[in-house]
Amino acid sequence: MTEMVHGTIPAQRGEPVLSRWWRTVDRWTISSVLLLVGVGLLLALASSPPLASRNHMPAFYYFERHTAYAMLSVTVMLFVSMRSPETIRRWAVLGFGVGFLTLLALPVIGTDFGKGATRWLSLGFTSVQPSEFVKPCLAVTAGWLMAAGQDLNGPPGKLISLGITLATVALLVIQPDFGQSVLVLFGWGAMYFVAGAPFLLIVGLAGTAVAGGVVAYNASEHFARRIDAFLSPELDARSQLGYATSAIQEGGLFGLGVGEGQVKWQLPDAHTDFVIAVAAEEYGFILVAFILMLYAVICLRALSRLSRERDPFIRLAGTGLVAMVSAQAMINIGVAARLLPAKGMTLPFISQGGSSLLAMGLMVGMLLALTRSRPQGEIGELLHSRGR
Repeated sequence: MTEMVHGTIPAQRGEPVLSRWWRTVDRWTISSVLLLVGVGLLLALASSPPLASRNHMPAFYYFERHTAYAMLSVTVMLFVSMRSPETIRRWAVLGFGVGFLTLLALPVIGTDFGKGATRWLSLGFTSVQPSEFVKPCLAVTAGWLMAAGQDLNGPPGKLISLGITLATVALLVIQPDFGQSVLVLFGWGAMYFVAGAPFLLIVGLAGTAVAGGVVAYNASEHFARRIDAFLSPELDARSQLGYATSAIQEGGLFGLGVGEGQVKWQLPDAHTDFVIAVAAEEYGFILVAFILMLYAVICLRALSRLSRERDPFIRLAGTGLVAMVSAQAMINIGVAARLLPAKGMTLPFISQGGSSLLAMGLMVGMLLALTRSRPQGEIGELLHSRGR
């Protein structure tokens, strides 16, 4: 509680690693993540039995599986958060290289599990979605390139980062996975904005994204069908969005009660894409507001620390990471509330899914590592000293 009252205590020379980490890491963010994981376990208890029944598995098979992945995700987050920014950068560059090559080979070696999109790499005992792990690695790599471009006689970092981002987006669109493409572009755009991009150029990039959406609408029947359903004034009550919207309305302020919800029996993706509908129906707006507050804490704490950071690499990479986490939560909840077109995307730390949980642990672990307090002096102190 000391940090919450007086602020983080700077690291001291000669301190043990764990003591130094505990003094410098953002404990508000860690607490928020642990609470989100707890909410995810609570909702997994509600949404897992119907899924297990449909797949002829033991009642709590998927709950136990989700618990194992959730604990592993937290372990990954804590382990990565203890690394230095230099180590995070090296791991991210290497991870992006491996991930990009995997995405490149996915049309040949990947599988779609009957869902019409080749996004997974089957390992026999489990499957991996490479795009989930590419996102945090790309954010850190792009941040490093942009920061290097600000050095005297440095490389054209912004241009190179744009090139690898567009190449990644192209591979995601081929799958097709438009949701992850939007997240990647949003994260890069946030970093580019913080790096000092001209406003007209940002408008131009936004226009290009809109044009890309129009092309996707005309070229992909699946994409067009989802956009048409979103824009239609009439909502099919027996569609996924119809069931989710009805569940949110039925839940009201305090919900129907534990185990009383029906949407988990009606939606095949109630444990992943529409888990917020389960929360709203059984526990009401109270739980939904609590979840939103936890995501807000993670976002605002990270941005607050990054705004005081002197190292441009840390500022830019951290901005990309927090932008992706926030946007993913916003998209998932927005889809369930019919504020955005339907898009399969998990709710960070709450939805079930091995790759998404582990990748989110990696992403927030990187963010925690980059936002740890360091005895460097904050950027405000630097600017004040230059003004003397």
